[in-house]
Amino acid sequence: MNKITQDKIYNKAKEWILEAGKTIRTKINDPIEIGAKSNPNDLVTSMDKNTEKYFLEKIKSTFPNHLLLGEEGFGDEVKTLDGIIWIIDPIDGTMNFVQQKRNFTISVAIYNNGIGEIGLIYNVMEDELYYAKRGEGAFKNDVKLPPLNQATVLEESVIGLNHLWLCENKLVDEKIMQDLVKTARGSRTYGSAALEFAFVAEGVLEGYLTMSLSPWDFAAGMILVNEVGGVTTNIDGKPIKLLEKNSVFAGHPDVHERILNDFLAKARK
Repeated sequence: MNKITQDKIYNKAKEWILEAGKTIRTKINDPIEIGAKSNPNDLVTSMDKNTEKYFLEKIKSTFPNHLLLGEEGFGDEVKTLDGIIWIIDPIDGTMNFVQQKRNFTISVAIYNNGIGEIGLIYNVMEDELYYAKRGEGAFKNDVKLPPLNQATVLEESVIGLNHLWLCENKLVDEKIMQDLVKTARGSRTYGSAALEFAFVAEGVLEGYLTMSLSPWDFAAGMILVNEVGGVTTNIDGKPIKLLEKNSVFAGHPDVHERILNDFLAKARK
């Protein structure tokens, strides 16, 4: 993708994500329809659906040859990485949106033949836009984020980690994960994968681990983290498969390597 095309797409994506966020803030206290998808904790609202429909209309009218892969299924049936694909989560952190009215994001990623070109994560209620264009670094509200601090160790790190890792589960030995939490400076969970990716890029978190994410949860965040020198793999240290569900581990390269070798390699069942 050449620079002119990249900038044109980015400018539209930024315009649309800010407009969608403004609509959500305006209607945050309006009555909404709330339903569940795979389980009672997997919520979907009329706002999720309407926001994705908004992006679909904008993308298809402006870039008719582009494809949309969205959480709520209003886009295209994307089976390959060919061409330009928008990967969108209209509200990442729907439970937070419903119960807290904060700590949720809109996540928009644009990939060209499998290469991440543009990533935007909008912390809607805080009006904080994280974004990156490939090769140009990552930004928060037009302030460039510095490269991740090279002198970082696990004992001085805060890790984003869902508390289910610390309970009995099918993936890992919870006792080893408890040792990880004891070794790190601290652990946090925010309830929005995209927000936690943004915090890794910003250096608020040194790592983020999760058991299962869909493409719209991690597609934008991977681009941001990469632009500040971070890495994203699955919990086996293998590359992420962009169009599939993955376990996901993003973080500072040194912390990422330490956790992989000293904890996850031993904890995996």
